Amino acid sequence: MGWLQTGGGVHYNASIQSPDAVRTQLTRLGFTPEDLEKEDKLRIYDFYSATLGRKSDDKHAVQSLKVHELSPEYATWLKNDELGENVNTLRVIENGSTLARYNDEKILAEFILTRVFPRSPLWKATLIASVVHGLHTDWFYKALESSADGVIDFKLDETHDPPQNLIRIRSLRNARFDGRWHTLQVAENFEVTIVN
Repeated sequence: MGWLQTGGGVHYNASIQSPDAVRTQLTRLGFTPEDLEKEDKLRIYDFYSATLGRKSDDKHAVQSLKVHELSPEYATWLKNDELGENVNTLRVIENGSTLARYNDEKILAEFILTRVFPRSPLWKATLIASVVHGLHTDWFYKALESSADGVIDFKLDETHDPPQNLIRIRSLRNARFDGRWHTLQVAENFEVTIVN
């Protein structure tokens, strides 16, 4: 998490793992998440507990993943955040596809396009929102991709032994980029680097 190392803040939406699992991973990378959270350099939003039907004890948590219940809660977070606190913030949505289990696809797309995407440019923050390929209709992917500043693809290449994790930039608005696939190397502490 180079963003934290350079003094930026991170808001992380945990939906496929618990906030404590995210804290453990950060600890393995050499951070002290508890200190970062006290300094408000790190906010972990617990979306995971709601997938299990449990109430979360975390400071930043949602109790429902249904858009009609999530949208007012999301609006409250946005209203209570001061603009200056969000500058130089990386916002990470671990897996937006998790919300598809609880919402109609068109309602979910509308929520992402009208609530999630527009806030980051307003706050001069960077948003990385992930969705899983093959779970949604082509319409859903095209709606999100056409509104995003960039699209990054990850894939597992099983033609090699051992299989390789790959990354490429598929599109990037207003910038030159290398669209070739590159190999990712995952260290024992889960730090990820591009090796070619």
